[in-house]
Amino acid sequence: MTPLATGIPRTARLASRRQSLTGALRCARPALLLALPILLAVAALSFAGLAWRTWQANRTIAELAQNRDVAVGTEAPSTVLLARIQVLSRRDRLEEAEGLVEALDRRGQPDLAARARYAMANARLRQAFGHLSRNDIDPAGPLVILARQDYRRALQAKPDFWDAKFNLDVASRLIRDFPDFDRKHGDDLKAEPKKIWTDIPGQPRGAP
Repeated sequence: MTPLATGIPRTARLASRRQSLTGALRCARPALLLALPILLAVAALSFAGLAWRTWQANRTIAELAQNRDVAVGTEAPSTVLLARIQVLSRRDRLEEAEGLVEALDRRGQPDLAARARYAMANARLRQAFGHLSRNDIDPAGPLVILARQDYRRALQAKPDFWDAKFNLDVASRLIRDFPDFDRKHGDDLKAEPKKIWTDIPGQPRGAP
């Protein structure tokens, strides 16, 4: 079927469209010129805010690396949470660290979560060795069981974590050397860390 003639040459129609587009751009130009500085200002503020948060996070991590007792909330960046967990673990303040570890677990960052669990497990195993060195067997059992659980969780998040594998073997050997640990507490120990601390003779309530 032959298309109907419009009576307007194709070149004339194209020229008309160009003129319409040019007119529209000319009308919109003032608004664009007004909006551009605002958009640039918003972008600059966003970058400045990001730079500030990064600086703050790095500063907090540096202070924690010096073993300073810097308070950190669960909303802090993941790297800051890990640094705080490591400090609290070195100070045997595991009950305080538990909430931060759980917050980090929920963020879907397996490498950082594994390192946090590893730090907690090391602290518990270190406490267990302290009790065993004093022939104080009963409070050591729950600590060894919890340490083994944390090493396993670290390895679930990061299977090639060789230090966690080695220390898991150490904890497992302790359980083999002291079979009462498993008989009394089992591998699925459900006790809260706070209860463990308060059950240890000679320790203040709420902290090891």
